[in-house]
Amino acid sequence: MSHHGVRARVAVLVALVVGLLSWLLWQLLTGEGTLVPRPSWLAALLLVGMAAFVGGWAWPVRSYLAGRSTRRLDPLRAARVVVLAQAATLTGAAAGGWYAGQLAVVAGDLSLVANQARLWRLALLVGAGLVLSAVGLVAQSWCRLDPPSDDD
Repeated sequence: MSHHGVRARVAVLVALVVGLLSWLLWQLLTGEGTLVPRPSWLAALLLVGMAAFVGGWAWPVRSYLAGRSTRRLDPLRAARVVVLAQAATLTGAAAGGWYAGQLAVVAGDLSLVANQARLWRLALLVGAGLVLSAVGLVAQSWCRLDPPSDDD
């Protein structure tokens, strides 16, 4: 991480590494006759809920920095929102990669009825992870201050 925070390419790298590890793990486990666990709708709701939470906490910082807020902004709160946004970016990328690995394993054997039933839920979970990561990146950008120029 630099002074720019977590970059999109770092999130993509996290998603790819976690996705590959997830795929390898589930390839090994399903090769022994185990099924990929049935994904929970609650997990998708939690990921999307976390995205809403992060966006909700970043919005007042964005408003303040844009000059649209009359309320004073505590700098410590703004710093915490940036860290929260960075954590959301990485968490969403890792969750998206984890479920993408499972999705790849399930999609590889759709002859099983159980895998057909898991396909859409896993796709939804991959999407929810990507939403969390994207909201984290956007929230982080909302909280960014440009370095002062020589005129300031």
